[in-house]
Amino acid sequence: MIKEIHDNDFEQETNTGVTVVDFRADWCPPCKMMDPILQSLSTSDEFGKTVKFTSINVDHDQQVAGQFDVQGIPTFLIKKDGQVIDRLVGARPKALFAAALAKAVNA
Repeated sequence: MIKEIHDNDFEQETNTGVTVVDFRADWCPPCKMMDPILQSLSTSDEFGKTVKFTSINVDHDQQVAGQFDVQGIPTFLIKKDGQVIDRLVGARPKALFAAALAKAVNA
């Protein structure tokens, strides 16, 4: 499951555990391409219970995107206990995304 979050609840939602933050927009084709990949990872046996998946619509919530210098979408931050440990920009293959998540979970 992917939870939509906003500027005002970003810190609370991403300060513990491993969290993926998907900076996206509804009109963005690469963002839409990533939707099935993120859905699959968020419900997988490997990551469904250990990683929190969130998204921020940059058209509605721009403060956090500016704070993390998001220049293009989709941009994905992987946070562990509130600290950014990885950043992926653009559409990425599922295997690459899964490898980044496994590294974060096991770090």
